[in-house]
Amino acid sequence: MRASRWPTVACVLAGWLVMSATGAIGATQGPADPVAAARALIAPTGTLRVGVNFGNALFTTRDPATGAPRGVGIDLVAALGQRLGVAVTHVMHATPGDVAASAGSGTWDVAILAIEPARADVVTFSSPMTEIEATYVVARGSVIAAVADVDRPGRRVAAAPRTGYELFLTRTLQQATLLRPATSEASMDLLRKGEVDAVAGLAPTLHEAYDRSPDVRVLDGGFTTVNHGLAVPKGRPAGAAAAVDLFVRDMVATGALADLIASHGVQGLRAVRPAADH
Repeated sequence: MRASRWPTVACVLAGWLVMSATGAIGATQGPADPVAAARALIAPTGTLRVGVNFGNALFTTRDPATGAPRGVGIDLVAALGQRLGVAVTHVMHATPGDVAASAGSGTWDVAILAIEPARADVVTFSSPMTEIEATYVVARGSVIAAVADVDRPGRRVAAAPRTGYELFLTRTLQQATLLRPATSEASMDLLRKGEVDAVAGLAPTLHEAYDRSPDVRVLDGGFTTVNHGLAVPKGRPAGAAAAVDLFVRDMVATGALADLIASHGVQGLRAVRPAADH
């Protein structure tokens, strides 16, 4: 794993900030403490407030003893807080849709969200940092044999609302009808009652829950790859999103994010390949 480049990227950010504020003449001077400049942009209250949701267990779960959030997502934002030199607080939400909906409330500074065009009006995303395949679960005796068989006339697909994969299906389904039950559990109830033909979800979660189920089966492959990034609410100074993006790129390029995922033993969540490896 390569060493972190945060001091370097913080200095790049500092020069960018000065150039934005004063023009090219001031770009060579830069603030004395570039990390302080990033801190003021990303965490203006002096604390990094993180929008946390429990709708994606690959990133965040609850400690069974204390109920506190834990997981890859929690460790990732802790690393950002450490680099900025600030404490981290968690602003809890049930679903990613709830986090996105609260972007204009001023209650959080960064959040991990699926990168989708439908959210671009309320947040600015970093570069993609992870990827997760999304697929369908169908009844065991369904005539649907492959992902490509789902989007057909008369077929009904259920997906939890305001998730990354639901937003993708809203944009892309051509023939099937999309239903949006309040929860994934409600979607599965509809499938078992025969009221929908397929339920969309993240492949790792579906395989873990239903691979041994006698009445449903998970389709191989996927209909999309969901990329997640760190989101910053719209309306913040442009440098805030730029600084967060530099942090994400550093975590990917050094292998630190891949190490976090491995340390939690999460299957199906992958760090994107560093740009230099393409």
